Amino acid sequence: MLTIILGALVGLLLGLTGAGGGILAIPALTLGLGWTLINATPVALLAVGVAAAVGAADGLRKGLVRYKAAALMAGAGWLVSPLGLHLAKWLPGAALMALFGSVMVWVSVHMFLKARAGCPADEDMDPKNCQLNPSTGHLKWDVRCATTLASIGATAGFLTGLLGVGGGFLIVPAFRKFSDVPMHGIVATSLMVVALVSLGTLGHLVYQGFSLSEEGVLFICATLAGMIVGRVVAPNVSGQRMQQGFAVLCAVVSVLMIGKVLLMMV
Repeated sequence: MLTIILGALVGLLLGLTGAGGGILAIPALTLGLGWTLINATPVALLAVGVAAAVGAADGLRKGLVRYKAAALMAGAGWLVSPLGLHLAKWLPGAALMALFGSVMVWVSVHMFLKARAGCPADEDMDPKNCQLNPSTGHLKWDVRCATTLASIGATAGFLTGLLGVGGGFLIVPAFRKFSDVPMHGIVATSLMVVALVSLGTLGHLVYQGFSLSEEGVLFICATLAGMIVGRVVAPNVSGQRMQQGFAVLCAVVSVLMIGKVLLMMV
């Protein structure tokens, strides 16, 4: 029952907040169910990847996904994610947990401040590396735009391999900062990238002998169900309040993870 509840909660937040909610999959498995980070990573990747794929499919149906941008970011992520996987093997479990907790602190503070400030009026006046063509509605492709998107994808891929997160918490704000794509398109495109990078990274783990347990299947199914509910409910939820609440939740979870690391060191 706890596995179902935690999986559904992760999926619900994934659907409500966009791809950023996937960062809670690892804490749900490690703190909630007592798994090690090594055992939790493949299940978290599969759960987030499948759930994000459902959200991305909905975005494709509605014409929101910038599929060329998603393909470029995902391709860069695929190339770099094995480096993260390799480094994760060499780092002690406590170090990885501490690093994950630190990343969650950054995510929570960044998201809370952004939500509290709302959308500053001068934000849209900043020059964008990737701009839409007003006449076609498509991105204007040049070296600057391609390099920016590839860098975002590569960073997300590295973190996916290292920490088992989908990278949506990075893709959404970065894509928003460096492009003038509307927010609905950013979230849908991010979900596509998260799905491709997560499932691609999982392929490396499957090649290394990963097998899925019955509890893992249950968690994944619950995450998928929660994602569907979240996508249905999302239009009726205040985005600012949701981001603030999610930021506070991330902060609490990060403190618990860092506390667990400190207990391991005692």
